[in-house]
Amino acid sequence: MKHFTRILISVAIAIIASFAGYGNLSAHTTFSDTISFYIIKLHKEIDASSARMFTDALREAEKQNADYCILNLNTYGGALDAADSIRSAIIRTPIPVISFINIQAASAGALISIACDSIYMSNGSSIGAATVVDGNGNVLPDKYQSFMRAMMRATAESHGKKIFINGNDTVEMWHRDPAIAESMVSADSVLSYTPSEAIANSYCEGMAESIEDVIQNTVGKNMEYTITEHKITATNSIIYFFLNPVIQGLLLMLIMGGIYFEFQTPGIGFPLAAAVLGMILYFVPLYLEGFVQNWEIIFFFIGIILLLMEIFVIPGFGVAGICGILLIVITLAFAMIDNDIVFEGGSINFRPMVKPFAIVLVSSTTVLFLSIYLANKLFPTKAFSHIALKTDLSSGKEGFVGVEKENLNSLTGKTGKVATDMKPQGTVEIEGKRYPAQMIFGYAQKGEIVKISHHEGGRLYCKK
Repeated sequence: MKHFTRILISVAIAIIASFAGYGNLSAHTTFSDTISFYIIKLHKEIDASSARMFTDALREAEKQNADYCILNLNTYGGALDAADSIRSAIIRTPIPVISFINIQAASAGALISIACDSIYMSNGSSIGAATVVDGNGNVLPDKYQSFMRAMMRATAESHGKKIFINGNDTVEMWHRDPAIAESMVSADSVLSYTPSEAIANSYCEGMAESIEDVIQNTVGKNMEYTITEHKITATNSIIYFFLNPVIQGLLLMLIMGGIYFEFQTPGIGFPLAAAVLGMILYFVPLYLEGFVQNWEIIFFFIGIILLLMEIFVIPGFGVAGICGILLIVITLAFAMIDNDIVFEGGSINFRPMVKPFAIVLVSSTTVLFLSIYLANKLFPTKAFSHIALKTDLSSGKEGFVGVEKENLNSLTGKTGKVATDMKPQGTVEIEGKRYPAQMIFGYAQKGEIVKISHHEGGRLYCKK
């Protein structure tokens, strides 16, 4: 419809100019005879990075006042939220967007193509198969399919209806039949179209084998035109890479794992450096893309501070620790979310929150179990001892501990003086000798008197 509107405007301008005495537009006219096309290539899975790339490219096309935008599309689908972002951007832009299906427009690709003003398909290509599935390809419950069907219908309806005059009758027909769009989501018999089938059902304007074919089919063979291809800079390539949900999940695991291991072995070592690196790689790309707000960064560090206070200052584990963990999880999730979409229209839209929170929670849970398992595997190794603080007095010989087991047995039940702060690990002095020790609950300051409860692995466990 945007393409049709632009043609009407051009005709109106020509008529007005002719009545004003400018029937023959000369080279001095302010209207250019050259039509500009902006090409966006999307040959990959639809995810957060591809959605950001497309919106950035479309914004650049609008900035350059392009007459048309051609989406060179080849995808088997991807994330629904990312596809919805692309769909919404296409519907909102004033520039007519043409989809050139260069082999595949399956699933999310079909939704994106239907949102475009025109569709051209190459030989051997197809469009359709938009059933919602999970990461393993299993069909999701009907409530997800119902939502997708409604989105497909609404996208088709956004193009409006065409009016046909048949004798004395005036007939209105959908430019894109919503019923056909809906049938592409059916779990029973999924609909896909070849180029000829799509043309017959008004879901394709024609066939094309190249961008030039698409342009000539759009404006004619005798029209002069310019082509501008969207170029992704090296900086944007790096940003898009770190916007990939898989990479974000790995960075979250790096952050959580680094913090966990650093708490196990207090001091500035490799785990802390890894956590800081993960934070930088996680937050900076999202901040540059406008996802991360200043309040999210501030709340994240407040959460870290609360967690540190709970571990090193406040005995036990209570309100400060829980609040710290909640702030960290919430800010890490909100960092992936466009706040404008969440709070659009004065109400809270929870749908964009689901996936980011799922990524954060799954990554956090995974790293928790992995950290517990790997803690005993990594720290005793000689290689790891060079990059993180040691947690015991092991010499590398099996069965060797810093103090003989018989001596430790005799210390059970005795009292000792804390030689170094125990938060919760440290050393305790008993009868003039120092032993590695750990508080069972809470912390103990240097000089306090503690009682030996038991020993394990060459370490004394104490209580006040």
